[in-house]
Amino acid sequence: MKKRFVIIGAGPTGIGAAYRLKEQGISDYIILEKENWEGGLATSFLDEKGFTWDIGGHVQFSHYPYFDRVMDEALGEDGWLNHERESWVWMKGRFVPYPFQNNIRYLPLEAMWNCLKGLLKINNLPAAKPSNFKEWIFSIFGEGIAEEFMLPYNFKVWAHDPSELNYKWIGERVSVVDLTRVLQNVIFQKDDVAWGPNNTFRFPKYGGTGAIWKSVAKKVGGKDKICLNTEVIGVEPAQKRVRLRDGSDIEYEYLLSTIPLNLLTRLVKDFCPDLVKKASNLVYSSSNIVGIGLKGTTPPHLATKCWMYFPENDCPFYRVTVFSNYSPFNVPDASKYFSVMTETSESRQKPVDPSRIVEETVEGLLNTKIINSEHEIVSKWYYRAPYGYPVPSLARDEIIKTVMPELEKQNIFSRGRFGAWLYEVSNQDHSFMQGVEWADFALSAKPETTFKIAAAP
Repeated sequence: MKKRFVIIGAGPTGIGAAYRLKEQGISDYIILEKENWEGGLATSFLDEKGFTWDIGGHVQFSHYPYFDRVMDEALGEDGWLNHERESWVWMKGRFVPYPFQNNIRYLPLEAMWNCLKGLLKINNLPAAKPSNFKEWIFSIFGEGIAEEFMLPYNFKVWAHDPSELNYKWIGERVSVVDLTRVLQNVIFQKDDVAWGPNNTFRFPKYGGTGAIWKSVAKKVGGKDKICLNTEVIGVEPAQKRVRLRDGSDIEYEYLLSTIPLNLLTRLVKDFCPDLVKKASNLVYSSSNIVGIGLKGTTPPHLATKCWMYFPENDCPFYRVTVFSNYSPFNVPDASKYFSVMTETSESRQKPVDPSRIVEETVEGLLNTKIINSEHEIVSKWYYRAPYGYPVPSLARDEIIKTVMPELEKQNIFSRGRFGAWLYEVSNQDHSFMQGVEWADFALSAKPETTFKIAAAP
Protein backbone atom coordinates (compact mmCIF):
# COMPACT_ATOMS: atom_id res chain seq x y z
CA MET A 1 0.00 0.00 0.00
CA LYS A 2 1.14 3.54 -0.67
CA LYS A 3 -0.23 6.78 0.76
CA ARG A 4 0.95 10.34 0.29
CA PHE A 5 0.37 11.14 3.99
CA VAL A 6 0.81 8.54 6.73
CA ILE A 7 -0.14 9.64 10.24
CA ILE A 8 0.81 7.64 13.33
CA GLY A 9 -1.70 8.10 16.16
CA ALA A 10 -5.40 8.97 16.19
CA GLY A 11 -5.28 11.49 19.02
CA PRO A 12 -6.23 15.17 18.58
CA THR A 13 -3.05 15.94 16.59
CA GLY A 14 -3.40 13.07 14.12
CA ILE A 15 -7.11 13.72 13.71
CA GLY A 16 -6.41 17.44 13.27
CA ALA A 17 -3.95 16.77 10.46
CA ALA A 18 -6.34 14.44 8.64
CA TYR A 19 -9.26 16.82 9.14
CA ARG A 20 -7.32 19.65 7.51
CA LEU A 21 -6.08 17.47 4.65
CA LYS A 22 -9.63 16.41 3.87
CA GLU A 23 -10.83 20.02 4.14
CA GLN A 24 -8.19 20.94 1.56
CA GLY A 25 -9.47 18.31 -0.83
CA ILE A 26 -6.82 15.67 -0.08
CA SER A 27 -7.97 12.07 0.35
CA ASP A 28 -4.63 10.28 0.02
CA TYR A 29 -3.96 9.85 3.76
CA ILE A 30 -4.25 7.21 6.46
CA ILE A 31 -4.10 7.23 10.27
CA LEU A 32 -2.55 4.24 12.04
CA GLU A 33 -3.63 3.76 15.68
CA LYS A 34 -2.43 0.90 17.86
CA GLU A 35 -5.35 1.16 20.33
CA ASN A 36 -8.95 0.27 19.52
CA TRP A 37 -10.19 3.84 20.04
CA GLU A 38 -9.69 7.34 18.69
CA GLY A 39 -8.76 10.31 20.86
CA GLY A 40 -5.54 9.23 22.54
CA LEU A 41 -5.45 10.62 26.08
CA ALA A 42 -8.65 12.52 25.27
CA THR A 43 -10.79 9.41 25.08
CA SER A 44 -13.49 8.31 27.55
CA PHE A 45 -14.64 5.02 29.00
CA LEU A 46 -17.96 3.70 30.28
CA ASP A 47 -17.50 1.35 33.23
CA GLU A 48 -19.67 -1.68 33.96
CA LYS A 49 -21.80 0.30 36.41
CA GLY A 50 -22.67 2.97 33.85
CA PHE A 51 -20.26 5.73 34.95
CA THR A 52 -18.35 7.69 32.30
CA TRP A 53 -14.67 8.50 32.90
CA ASP A 54 -12.00 10.56 31.16
CA ILE A 55 -8.24 10.00 31.31
CA GLY A 56 -7.77 12.97 33.64
CA GLY A 57 -9.57 16.24 34.21
CA HIS A 58 -9.98 17.54 30.66
CA VAL A 59 -11.89 20.77 30.09
CA GLN A 60 -12.66 22.50 26.82
CA PHE A 61 -11.34 26.01 26.27
CA SER A 62 -9.60 27.42 23.27
CA HIS A 63 -7.13 29.88 21.79
CA TYR A 64 -8.28 29.33 18.19
CA PRO A 65 -11.46 30.28 16.28
CA TYR A 66 -10.74 27.40 13.86
CA PHE A 67 -10.75 24.91 16.73
CA ASP A 68 -13.94 26.42 18.17
CA ARG A 69 -15.67 25.98 14.82
CA VAL A 70 -14.68 22.34 14.59
CA MET A 71 -15.86 21.73 18.16
CA ASP A 72 -19.20 23.36 17.38
CA GLU A 73 -19.58 21.11 14.36
CA ALA A 74 -18.53 18.04 16.33
CA LEU A 75 -21.29 18.13 18.94
CA GLY A 76 -23.69 20.82 17.78
CA GLU A 77 -25.18 23.64 19.83
CA ASP A 78 -27.06 21.27 22.14
CA GLY A 79 -24.10 18.95 22.73
CA TRP A 80 -22.24 21.18 25.17
CA LEU A 81 -22.64 22.31 28.77
CA ASN A 82 -21.02 25.60 29.83
CA HIS A 83 -19.39 26.10 33.21
CA GLU A 84 -17.74 28.76 35.30
CA ARG A 85 -14.61 27.34 36.87
CA GLU A 86 -14.71 26.86 40.61
CA SER A 87 -11.41 25.39 41.75
CA TRP A 88 -9.96 25.07 45.22
CA VAL A 89 -6.88 23.99 47.15
CA TRP A 90 -7.32 21.62 50.09
CA MET A 91 -4.78 22.24 52.83
CA LYS A 92 -4.60 22.83 56.57
CA GLY A 93 -7.93 21.02 56.85
CA ARG A 94 -9.84 23.54 54.74
CA PHE A 95 -10.58 24.64 51.20
CA VAL A 96 -8.75 27.71 49.88
CA PRO A 97 -10.00 29.28 46.61
CA TYR A 98 -7.65 29.01 43.62
CA PRO A 99 -5.34 30.71 42.73
CA PHE A 100 -3.98 29.88 46.17
CA GLN A 101 -1.53 32.79 46.22
CA ASN A 102 -4.35 35.33 45.80
CA ASN A 103 -6.47 33.84 48.58
CA ILE A 104 -4.11 33.17 51.47
CA ARG A 105 -6.55 34.93 53.82
CA TYR A 106 -8.26 31.55 54.17
CA LEU A 107 -5.19 30.05 55.86
CA PRO A 108 -4.59 29.85 59.61
CA LEU A 109 -2.91 33.05 60.82
CA GLU A 110 0.55 31.53 61.21
CA ALA A 111 0.55 30.06 57.70
CA MET A 112 -0.88 33.25 56.22
CA TRP A 113 1.82 35.34 57.88
CA ASN A 114 4.48 32.92 56.64
CA CYS A 115 3.25 33.51 53.08
CA LEU A 116 3.06 37.30 53.48
CA LYS A 117 6.49 37.47 55.10
CA GLY A 118 8.02 35.70 52.12
CA LEU A 119 6.31 38.06 49.67
CA LEU A 120 7.44 41.14 51.58
CA LYS A 121 11.00 39.86 51.63
CA ILE A 122 11.30 39.24 47.88
CA ASN A 123 9.54 42.54 47.16
CA ASN A 124 12.60 44.34 48.55
CA LEU A 125 15.19 42.24 46.73
CA PRO A 126 16.67 42.92 43.27
CA ALA A 127 15.42 40.56 40.57
CA ALA A 128 17.77 37.66 39.80
CA LYS A 129 17.50 35.33 36.84
CA PRO A 130 16.60 31.83 38.08
CA SER A 131 18.25 28.75 36.63
CA ASN A 132 15.37 26.32 37.21
CA PHE A 133 11.70 26.13 38.16
CA LYS A 134 12.41 25.81 41.89
CA GLU A 135 14.47 28.99 41.92
CA TRP A 136 11.76 30.71 39.86
CA ILE A 137 9.16 29.73 42.47
CA PHE A 138 11.21 31.22 45.29
CA SER A 139 11.94 34.39 43.31
CA ILE A 140 8.27 34.97 42.39
CA PHE A 141 6.37 33.67 45.44
CA GLY A 142 8.85 33.86 48.32
CA GLU A 143 9.70 31.19 50.85
CA GLY A 144 6.29 31.00 52.50
CA ILE A 145 4.09 30.26 49.48
CA ALA A 146 6.88 28.08 48.05
CA GLU A 147 7.03 25.90 51.14
CA GLU A 148 3.32 25.89 51.94
CA PHE A 149 2.03 25.15 48.44
CA MET A 150 4.12 25.56 45.30
CA LEU A 151 6.95 23.10 45.99
CA PRO A 152 4.94 20.20 47.44
CA TYR A 153 2.15 20.61 44.89
CA ASN A 154 4.46 20.75 41.88
CA PHE A 155 6.32 17.65 43.02
CA LYS A 156 2.98 15.83 43.25
CA VAL A 157 2.01 17.01 39.75
CA TRP A 158 5.26 16.45 37.87
CA ALA A 159 6.61 13.56 39.97
CA HIS A 160 10.00 15.23 39.63
CA ASP A 161 11.72 17.77 41.83
CA PRO A 162 11.04 21.34 40.60
CA SER A 163 14.80 21.95 40.56
CA GLU A 164 14.98 19.57 37.57
CA LEU A 165 12.46 21.58 35.49
CA ASN A 166 12.97 24.72 33.45
CA TYR A 167 10.55 27.61 33.92
CA LYS A 168 10.14 28.74 30.29
CA TRP A 169 6.94 26.70 29.89
CA ILE A 170 4.96 28.74 32.40
CA GLY A 171 3.24 31.44 30.30
CA GLU A 172 -0.45 31.38 31.21
CA ARG A 173 -0.12 28.15 33.19
CA VAL A 174 0.82 29.72 36.54
CA SER A 175 -0.68 32.76 38.20
CA VAL A 176 2.11 34.98 39.51
CA VAL A 177 1.80 37.28 42.50
CA ASP A 178 0.84 40.94 42.80
CA LEU A 179 1.74 41.90 46.39
CA THR A 180 -0.65 44.85 46.48
CA ARG A 181 -3.48 42.65 45.26
CA VAL A 182 -2.70 39.95 47.84
CA LEU A 183 -2.66 42.53 50.67
CA GLN A 184 -5.95 44.03 49.52
CA ASN A 185 -7.54 40.59 49.47
CA VAL A 186 -6.33 39.93 53.03
CA ILE A 187 -7.32 43.32 54.46
CA PHE A 188 -10.69 43.57 52.74
CA GLN A 189 -11.48 39.83 53.01
CA LYS A 190 -11.92 39.62 49.26
CA ASP A 191 -12.06 36.42 47.16
CA ASP A 192 -9.96 36.46 43.97
CA VAL A 193 -10.84 33.52 41.72
CA ALA A 194 -11.21 34.73 38.12
CA TRP A 195 -7.61 34.21 36.94
CA GLY A 196 -6.73 32.00 34.01
CA PRO A 197 -7.72 31.08 30.45
CA ASN A 198 -10.05 28.33 31.69
CA ASN A 199 -12.09 30.42 34.13
CA THR A 200 -14.98 29.45 31.88
CA PHE A 201 -15.09 26.21 29.95
CA ARG A 202 -17.44 23.79 28.29
CA PHE A 203 -17.85 20.04 28.41
CA PRO A 204 -19.75 17.47 26.32
CA LYS A 205 -23.25 16.73 27.57
CA TYR A 206 -22.92 13.05 26.67
CA GLY A 207 -20.04 10.62 26.41
CA GLY A 208 -17.24 12.57 28.10
CA THR A 209 -14.34 14.18 26.27
CA GLY A 210 -14.03 11.14 24.05
CA ALA A 211 -17.35 11.97 22.39
CA ILE A 212 -15.69 14.98 20.75
CA TRP A 213 -12.95 12.99 19.09
CA LYS A 214 -15.20 10.13 18.03
CA SER A 215 -17.31 12.71 16.22
CA VAL A 216 -14.38 14.51 14.57
CA ALA A 217 -12.85 11.16 13.62
CA LYS A 218 -16.05 10.25 11.74
CA LYS A 219 -15.66 13.42 9.69
CA VAL A 220 -12.13 12.34 8.79
CA GLY A 221 -13.31 9.05 7.31
CA GLY A 222 -14.11 5.42 7.95
CA LYS A 223 -11.98 2.32 8.50
CA ASP A 224 -10.05 2.97 5.32
CA LYS A 225 -8.85 6.29 6.77
CA ILE A 226 -8.41 5.42 10.47
CA CYS A 227 -6.99 1.94 11.08
CA LEU A 228 -7.42 0.94 14.73
CA ASN A 229 -5.50 -1.92 16.36
CA THR A 230 -2.67 -1.13 13.95
CA GLU A 231 0.77 -0.76 15.50
CA VAL A 232 3.81 0.67 13.74
CA ILE A 233 6.95 -1.28 14.66
CA GLY A 234 9.45 0.34 12.32
CA VAL A 235 10.14 3.30 10.05
CA GLU A 236 12.48 2.97 7.06
CA PRO A 237 13.20 6.50 5.86
CA ALA A 238 15.39 5.44 2.94
CA GLN A 239 12.47 3.49 1.47
CA LYS A 240 9.88 5.92 2.93
CA ARG A 241 8.05 3.00 4.45
CA VAL A 242 6.48 2.10 7.79
CA ARG A 243 6.33 -1.50 8.96
CA LEU A 244 3.32 -2.77 10.89
CA ARG A 245 2.95 -5.42 13.58
CA ASP A 246 0.88 -7.63 11.28
CA GLY A 247 3.80 -7.91 8.83
CA SER A 248 2.48 -5.47 6.22
CA ASP A 249 3.97 -2.12 5.30
CA ILE A 250 2.87 1.23 3.90
CA GLU A 251 4.91 3.62 1.76
CA TYR A 252 4.59 7.34 2.32
CA GLU A 253 5.66 10.71 1.01
CA TYR A 254 5.13 12.57 4.30
CA LEU A 255 5.12 10.91 7.73
CA LEU A 256 3.54 12.60 10.75
CA SER A 257 4.15 10.88 14.07
CA THR A 258 2.25 11.76 17.25
CA ILE A 259 3.72 9.01 19.43
CA PRO A 260 6.29 9.97 22.10
CA LEU A 261 9.40 11.41 20.48
CA ASN A 262 11.76 9.15 22.42
CA LEU A 263 9.89 6.08 21.12
CA LEU A 264 9.83 7.37 17.56
CA THR A 265 13.61 7.70 17.40
CA ARG A 266 13.92 4.01 18.34
CA LEU A 267 11.65 3.00 15.47
CA VAL A 268 13.55 4.87 12.75
CA LYS A 269 15.97 2.56 11.00
CA ASP A 270 19.61 3.67 11.06
CA PHE A 271 18.77 6.83 13.01
CA CYS A 272 21.85 8.26 14.68
CA PRO A 273 22.51 6.26 17.89
CA ASP A 274 23.70 9.38 19.71
CA LEU A 275 20.40 11.10 18.94
CA VAL A 276 18.40 8.05 20.04
CA LYS A 277 20.31 8.17 23.31
CA LYS A 278 19.74 11.91 23.60
CA ALA A 279 16.00 11.50 23.04
CA SER A 280 15.91 8.82 25.73
CA ASN A 281 16.75 11.57 28.22
CA LEU A 282 13.43 13.30 27.64
CA VAL A 283 11.55 13.26 30.95
CA TYR A 284 7.92 12.31 31.52
CA SER A 285 5.54 11.17 34.21
CA SER A 286 2.82 8.54 34.15
CA SER A 287 -0.76 9.25 35.22
CA ASN A 288 -2.91 7.05 37.42
CA ILE A 289 -6.59 7.88 37.09
CA VAL A 290 -9.05 6.54 39.65
CA GLY A 291 -12.78 7.12 39.24
CA ILE A 292 -15.08 6.66 42.20
CA GLY A 293 -18.83 6.40 41.62
CA LEU A 294 -20.91 7.19 44.70
CA LYS A 295 -24.52 6.80 45.71
CA GLY A 296 -26.54 9.83 46.69
CA THR A 297 -26.63 13.34 45.33
CA THR A 298 -23.56 15.58 45.30
CA PRO A 299 -22.97 16.80 48.89
CA PRO A 300 -23.21 20.57 49.56
CA HIS A 301 -19.44 21.06 49.98
CA LEU A 302 -18.87 19.68 46.45
CA ALA A 303 -22.06 20.87 44.77
CA THR A 304 -20.49 23.76 42.83
CA LYS A 305 -16.84 22.70 42.71
CA CYS A 306 -15.16 21.75 39.44
CA TRP A 307 -11.80 20.52 40.64
CA MET A 308 -9.52 20.71 43.68
CA TYR A 309 -5.74 20.63 44.21
CA PHE A 310 -4.06 18.65 46.99
CA PRO A 311 -0.46 19.59 47.91
CA GLU A 312 -0.26 17.70 51.22
CA ASN A 313 0.70 14.10 51.98
CA ASP A 314 -2.64 12.95 53.36
CA CYS A 315 -3.60 11.64 49.91
CA PRO A 316 -1.74 10.25 46.86
CA PHE A 317 -3.54 12.41 44.28
CA TYR A 318 -2.76 15.98 43.29
CA ARG A 319 -6.16 16.77 41.75
CA VAL A 320 -9.77 15.67 42.15
CA THR A 321 -12.50 16.50 39.63
CA VAL A 322 -16.15 16.36 40.63
CA PHE A 323 -16.87 14.69 37.33
CA SER A 324 -20.63 14.49 37.69
CA ASN A 325 -20.67 18.29 37.97
CA TYR A 326 -19.29 18.50 34.42
CA SER A 327 -22.32 16.62 33.10
CA PRO A 328 -25.16 14.86 34.92
CA PHE A 329 -24.92 12.22 32.20
CA ASN A 330 -21.48 11.16 33.44
CA VAL A 331 -23.37 9.05 35.99
CA PRO A 332 -26.17 6.50 35.45
CA ASP A 333 -28.79 8.61 37.23
CA ALA A 334 -27.92 12.06 38.62
CA SER A 335 -30.76 11.84 41.13
CA LYS A 336 -29.12 8.78 42.70
CA TYR A 337 -25.38 9.05 42.02
CA PHE A 338 -22.40 11.40 41.74
CA SER A 339 -18.77 10.84 40.84
CA VAL A 340 -15.26 12.07 41.59
CA MET A 341 -12.12 11.39 39.56
CA THR A 342 -8.57 11.57 40.93
CA GLU A 343 -5.15 11.96 39.30
CA THR A 344 -1.91 10.64 40.78
CA SER A 345 1.42 11.13 39.01
CA GLU A 346 4.17 8.54 38.89
CA SER A 347 7.88 8.35 38.11
CA ARG A 348 11.01 6.66 39.40
CA GLN A 349 11.29 9.49 41.90
CA LYS A 350 7.65 9.02 42.90
CA PRO A 351 6.66 5.37 42.47
CA VAL A 352 3.05 4.17 42.62
CA ASP A 353 1.99 0.65 43.55
CA PRO A 354 -0.74 -0.28 41.02
CA SER A 355 -2.07 -2.98 43.34
CA ARG A 356 -2.75 -0.39 46.06
CA ILE A 357 -3.49 2.88 44.28
CA VAL A 358 -7.29 2.45 44.34
CA GLU A 359 -7.24 1.60 48.04
CA GLU A 360 -4.88 4.50 48.80
CA THR A 361 -7.07 6.84 46.75
CA VAL A 362 -10.15 5.91 48.78
CA GLU A 363 -8.16 6.50 52.00
CA GLY A 364 -7.10 9.89 50.64
CA LEU A 365 -10.67 10.83 49.76
CA LEU A 366 -11.69 10.02 53.32
CA ASN A 367 -8.73 11.92 54.80
CA THR A 368 -9.56 15.04 52.80
CA LYS A 369 -13.29 14.80 53.52
CA ILE A 370 -14.26 14.44 49.87
CA ILE A 371 -16.28 11.39 50.86
CA ASN A 372 -17.62 10.41 54.27
CA SER A 373 -17.71 6.63 54.10
CA GLU A 374 -16.61 3.74 51.91
CA HIS A 375 -20.21 2.57 52.06
CA GLU A 376 -21.09 5.39 49.62
CA ILE A 377 -18.97 3.79 46.89
CA VAL A 378 -20.74 1.83 44.17
CA SER A 379 -18.07 1.86 41.45
CA LYS A 380 -14.26 1.94 41.26
CA TRP A 381 -12.48 2.48 37.96
CA TYR A 382 -8.72 2.61 37.33
CA TYR A 383 -6.62 3.54 34.30
CA ARG A 384 -2.86 4.02 34.05
CA ALA A 385 -1.47 6.17 31.23
CA PRO A 386 2.25 5.30 30.90
CA TYR A 387 2.82 8.67 29.25
CA GLY A 388 0.83 11.30 31.13
CA TYR A 389 2.80 14.55 31.28
CA PRO A 390 5.74 15.63 29.07
CA VAL A 391 8.01 17.15 31.71
CA PRO A 392 9.79 20.40 30.73
CA SER A 393 13.16 19.29 32.05
CA LEU A 394 16.26 21.46 32.01
CA ALA A 395 17.64 19.56 29.01
CA ARG A 396 14.38 19.34 27.06
CA ASP A 397 14.78 22.28 24.70
CA GLU A 398 18.31 21.32 23.69
CA ILE A 399 17.22 17.73 23.02
CA ILE A 400 14.28 18.82 20.85
CA LYS A 401 16.39 21.38 18.99
CA THR A 402 18.93 18.67 18.15
CA VAL A 403 16.69 15.68 17.38
CA MET A 404 13.77 17.24 15.48
CA PRO A 405 15.72 18.72 12.53
CA GLU A 406 17.43 15.38 11.86
CA LEU A 407 14.07 13.64 11.64
CA GLU A 408 12.63 16.32 9.40
CA LYS A 409 15.55 15.99 6.98
CA GLN A 410 14.06 12.56 6.28
CA ASN A 411 10.47 13.87 5.94
CA ILE A 412 9.51 12.55 9.38
CA PHE A 413 7.64 15.08 11.50
CA SER A 414 6.85 14.70 15.19
CA ARG A 415 3.99 16.74 16.66
CA GLY A 416 1.46 16.62 19.49
CA ARG A 417 1.50 16.35 23.28
CA PHE A 418 4.39 13.89 23.34
CA GLY A 419 5.44 14.22 19.72
CA ALA A 420 6.55 17.80 20.28
CA TRP A 421 7.17 17.28 24.02
CA LEU A 422 6.09 20.87 24.70
CA TYR A 423 3.77 20.85 27.70
CA GLU A 424 2.98 24.51 27.15
CA VAL A 425 1.20 23.71 23.86
CA SER A 426 -0.31 20.32 24.70
CA ASN A 427 -3.95 21.07 25.53
CA GLN A 428 -6.58 19.64 23.20
CA ASP A 429 -6.81 22.86 21.19
CA HIS A 430 -3.03 23.17 20.90
CA SER A 431 -2.62 19.53 19.96
CA PHE A 432 -5.37 19.61 17.33
CA MET A 433 -3.97 22.79 15.80
CA GLN A 434 -0.47 21.33 15.65
CA GLY A 435 -1.94 18.74 13.30
CA VAL A 436 -3.90 21.32 11.30
CA GLU A 437 -0.90 23.61 10.92
CA TRP A 438 1.37 20.72 9.99
CA ALA A 439 -1.02 19.79 7.18
CA ASP A 440 -0.91 23.36 5.86
CA PHE A 441 2.87 23.29 6.06
CA ALA A 442 3.08 20.00 4.18
CA LEU A 443 0.70 21.21 1.47
CA SER A 444 1.90 24.78 0.97
CA ALA A 445 4.92 25.40 3.24
CA LYS A 446 2.81 27.71 5.41
CA PRO A 447 4.73 28.33 8.67
CA GLU A 448 3.48 26.50 11.75
CA THR A 449 2.64 28.86 14.60
CA THR A 450 1.71 26.57 17.50
CA PHE A 451 4.57 24.14 17.28
CA LYS A 452 8.05 25.50 17.88
CA ILE A 453 11.31 23.60 17.77
CA ALA A 454 12.03 24.78 21.30
CA ALA A 455 10.05 26.56 24.00
CA ALA A 456 12.31 29.58 23.67
CA PRO A 457 15.30 30.66 21.57
